[in-house]
Amino acid sequence: MRISSRTKSMAFFITLGVFLVALTMVLNVSWIVINWRRVVPLVFGIIFFGLIIGGLSVNTVFLVREIRRNEQQDSFLNAVTHELKTPIASIRMYLETLESRQLDEPQRREFYRIMLEDTDRLLGTVEQVLKAGEARQRSKRKNWQELDFSELVKSALELTRLRHHLTPENLRFGVTPPEGLLVHGSPEELRTVVFNLFDNAVKYSGENREIVVDVRTPDMDTVLLSVHDLGIGIPRSELKRIFNRFYRATNPLAGQVKGTGLGLFIVRSIARRHGGNVYAESEGEGRGSTFTVRLPRIYRV
Repeated sequence: MRISSRTKSMAFFITLGVFLVALTMVLNVSWIVINWRRVVPLVFGIIFFGLIIGGLSVNTVFLVREIRRNEQQDSFLNAVTHELKTPIASIRMYLETLESRQLDEPQRREFYRIMLEDTDRLLGTVEQVLKAGEARQRSKRKNWQELDFSELVKSALELTRLRHHLTPENLRFGVTPPEGLLVHGSPEELRTVVFNLFDNAVKYSGENREIVVDVRTPDMDTVLLSVHDLGIGIPRSELKRIFNRFYRATNPLAGQVKGTGLGLFIVRSIARRHGGNVYAESEGEGRGSTFTVRLPRIYRV
C-alpha cells in the first residue's frame, strides 16, 4: 500500500518533535544535576526548558492538525470533482446518443429521465457547496419567521419518499408528531437541516432501509427531531468529528457512499445559528445511528 507524501511528512515532523522534546528533557535533567546547588540558574533553567518543551509540543500538535485539515480539503476537492464530472459525462453521453441515433419514444423518455436525475445531482452538489459557504458567513436573521416545525418535517418526509422511491415502511414516523410545535427561524434553512438528515439516513442505510423519524418536546421550551436508521453505523471515536467540515467517516462502507463531507457541517451550523444544536449516537459499525436536532420552541398559552 502506498504511503502519501503528506503522510510521510506528518510522520517525519512527529518524529522530529518527539526527538526534540526528548533531547530537551535530557538537557533539562543534565542542567538540574549540574546546577542543583545553584538556586537561581536552576530555577531559570527549569523555566526555560519547560517553555521549550511546551512550545515544541504545541507546534507539533498544530502542524499535525494542519496536515490533517489539508488532507480533508484534498478529499473534499476530489469528491466534488467526482460529483460534478460524473453527471456531466453522463448527460453528454445521452445527448450525443439522442443526436446521433433515432430512438423510439420510450427510450427517449428514459434518457430524459436519467438526464434530469443527473441534473438534480449536479444541482445538489452545487447547493451543498454554496450552503457550506453561507453557513460560515451568515449571521443575520434574514427572513426569519414563526413556523410549524411538525408540518415542515411532514412535508420533507413525503418529498424524501418521492425523491428516493421509498415506501412508508422505509421511511416513517415512530409516533405521529404533535401539532403546533412553533419555532422561530428561516424556513429554507430548517428545511435544509431536515432534508440533509433524511438524505444522510437513506444513503448510509444501504439495502436495510428502515428509517424512523420522531418529533417530540421533552419540555415546554425545546423541540427535538430524531432520525434513526439501521445502517452502517458510526465508530464512537468519530461521533463528534463527523460534523466537521469536509470530514468523511473512516468506515469502509461509508467510503462507498458519494458525498462532499459538507451535509452534517451545514446541519450543525444552521442548528447553532437557530439557538440549538445537533448530536449523533451509534453503538458502532453496522449497528445504525441516530441524529438528533434540538431547537428552541416558541410556546403559546
